[in-house]
Amino acid sequence: MGKTVAVFNQKGGVGKTTTCINLSAALGAKGKKTLLVDIDPQGNSTSGVGIDKADIAYSTYDIIINGVAASSILIDTGFSNLYLLPANMNLAGAEPELNDVDERFFALKKALAPLLADFDFVIIDCPPGLGLLSLNALTAADTLIVPLQCEYYALEGLSQLLSTVRTVKQLYNEHLELEGVLYTMFDGRLRLNQQVVEEVNKYFPNKAYKTFIPRSVKLAEAPGFGKPIIYYEKYSKSSFAYRKLADEFLSRQR
Repeated sequence: MGKTVAVFNQKGGVGKTTTCINLSAALGAKGKKTLLVDIDPQGNSTSGVGIDKADIAYSTYDIIINGVAASSILIDTGFSNLYLLPANMNLAGAEPELNDVDERFFALKKALAPLLADFDFVIIDCPPGLGLLSLNALTAADTLIVPLQCEYYALEGLSQLLSTVRTVKQLYNEHLELEGVLYTMFDGRLRLNQQVVEEVNKYFPNKAYKTFIPRSVKLAEAPGFGKPIIYYEKYSKSSFAYRKLADEFLSRQR
């Protein structure tokens, strides 16, 4: 049975989708059959692995709202052991439609259930904000990775996020746990970055990843070419960082 991991931060622009794409690809490259689930209406994880959103007949909207079997929209990305449930702008209409569904928080969990036995890991790319799609992801997930940009408001946002996680645990998913906090866009030359790391490590000594994801032009370029960084620029610092993150992630599973 595959482990389901939601990658979520209520704040946008923190490297959430970048982490989903590149951690999933790195896990796949290490022989772990991995499913990337895009439930962000922007569909950036979808285009980031080279899938044209305009060519998609069905998306995660259809498995959540219309009862389409997830297996029927599964895409082999062509990257090693990496599969995708794609998203497009149709997904923007899911939240108002979910409001009228009795078990509105469990739609994604039910849709993914038939696929779990076929994968080692399921990585869910959540939209920013705390709408019904994000709540569906947290309800479906076993654990949560929080990408954290090392900036002034990071700790405030982390506190709010963990409060949300506690609420989800109480109401919808008692098994949800924090997998880890991941520092993104890290620049060790900046004192503020170091201060944020010190504060997070103080409060979450066993949860913050030791792997830092650096700022990188190549990492920013890669989605434009539809490739994870390990395939776009194999020997870049970001490529090594995501491979190292995958190793650290896997070591925690043992």
